[in-house]
Amino acid sequence: MAGSLMAALGDAITPKKPRGATDPRQIKTEILSGLTVALALVPEAVAFAFVAGVPPLVGLYAAFIVGLITAVLGGRPGMISGATGALAVVMVSLVAQHGIEYLFATVVLMGLIQIFVGVMRWGKFIRLVPHPVMLGFVNGLAIVIFLAQLTQFQVPGTAEVTGHGMSGGEWLSGPRLYLMLALVALTMAIIWGLPKLTTIIPAPLAGIGVVAVVVIGLGLDTPLVGDLASIEGGLPPFHIPAVPLTLETFQIILPYAVILAAIGLIESLLTLNLVGEITGQRGGASKECVAQGAANTVTGFFGGMGGCAMIGQSMINVNSGGRMRLSGIAAALFLLCFILFAAPVIELVPLAALVGVMFMVVIGTFAWNSLKILTKVPFVDAFVIVLVTAVTVAYDLATAVVVGVIVSALAYAWQNASRIRARTHVTPEGAKVYAVDGPLFFGSAEGFSELFDPETDPKLVIVDFANSRVADQSALTAIEAVAAKYEAAGKKLELRHLSRDCHYLLKKAGQLMTDSEDDPDYALAVDYGVRTGQLGAGH
Repeated sequence: MAGSLMAALGDAITPKKPRGATDPRQIKTEILSGLTVALALVPEAVAFAFVAGVPPLVGLYAAFIVGLITAVLGGRPGMISGATGALAVVMVSLVAQHGIEYLFATVVLMGLIQIFVGVMRWGKFIRLVPHPVMLGFVNGLAIVIFLAQLTQFQVPGTAEVTGHGMSGGEWLSGPRLYLMLALVALTMAIIWGLPKLTTIIPAPLAGIGVVAVVVIGLGLDTPLVGDLASIEGGLPPFHIPAVPLTLETFQIILPYAVILAAIGLIESLLTLNLVGEITGQRGGASKECVAQGAANTVTGFFGGMGGCAMIGQSMINVNSGGRMRLSGIAAALFLLCFILFAAPVIELVPLAALVGVMFMVVIGTFAWNSLKILTKVPFVDAFVIVLVTAVTVAYDLATAVVVGVIVSALAYAWQNASRIRARTHVTPEGAKVYAVDGPLFFGSAEGFSELFDPETDPKLVIVDFANSRVADQSALTAIEAVAAKYEAAGKKLELRHLSRDCHYLLKKAGQLMTDSEDDPDYALAVDYGVRTGQLGAGH
């Protein structure tokens, strides 16, 4: 892996000409974007470390290692990964009950699971996430990012760790609050207005720099990064998790590892899709899974808390002009430099400047058009958007996405279940033909059975599936049930335009088939045992 990492790192630093990456202006933009992201990563990593109940350097090391490896190997240039709150809230109970060493072991196992998912190419299933779920995910995440910034308006050192993050602290008041709000507003104004004048320097970086100069130059009393915790440290040391290699340890860490792997991949793949829509890139889902897995596996051996893609920092990077792997690599290396050399300087950065940057990310991330279309789209889609947004804020991203997909799938199944119908006519030979329209699956199986009238139908009945699609085992069972009714009535049933899989499976029922040359050749989504062997159908 080291060889491929260095090769990819070389490609990122000296990109190929066809992509226009040799333009010095773009390289400068990438580096400055990385610096902006690194500055925003510091308070986030420290805060998430507090949430997980681990020292600040554990979060910073994770942000550096995960950010570097995913920037080099990930499926989408421009994405930023690091320690995240979605993972931290799961880790807190593990650390509280078993200690930090078990967390490191869990992160290693989490990474191995993610690598396995990527090797199996299961990342492609992110395509099953409907667009309303994506809108709800984006809106909910924007709200979560906004709420997370409110903790910066509390007096440093008074906030407490809860299941959903840092809260319960003493709020700023009086002149300190007004000053904080004014500095946040100044940062946002610079980010909004500077691009109208020049794009020489990323607007977020300019906002941070100007506000920092104002605060330091005037000696203003406002919370600084150093008020959260010291970020000074050394290189992350190699460390094998000090846990007993027993079955009991595996049973402890496996549930957490599976949950963390799932949350990390869902958030990463949705961020990958979102960044892809902005930058016009496609694909890379399975590659991103492997990159996230490799990053977390390495992180667990270097004292990091693990991580995944960060939509807020990714938006900062993309909006600052970052389009290549170089920006993500620069962000990670800048963060390491902060830890090793520049901690005293970075600790002087006002939190208000970073809050202003994140507030602009919230404004840019929230899908404002979704508010306009709520009354125009189908009710189910509008409901899913609102539901996913609410669950994201109340619980976590992975739960929200799973809930949204389930609700969307059930709604789709219900809509398609009502589409099953049949047109009938009688042939010159006296046979009655049922031309079935609509998909036949578990949801429409009962409606399919109600289409037929075995008692009054003639001796020969033909069921034509040319305009239907037999989807699952419930559909096969429904066909067999109808055939059995006609057989009991002493009548003959022919099934036409079924796939050859259906022909093979229905032989078990002994029904008469018409094996036409124009029968469709699609695989059936069912594993069904027959006497001659097992047929495992494809999709």
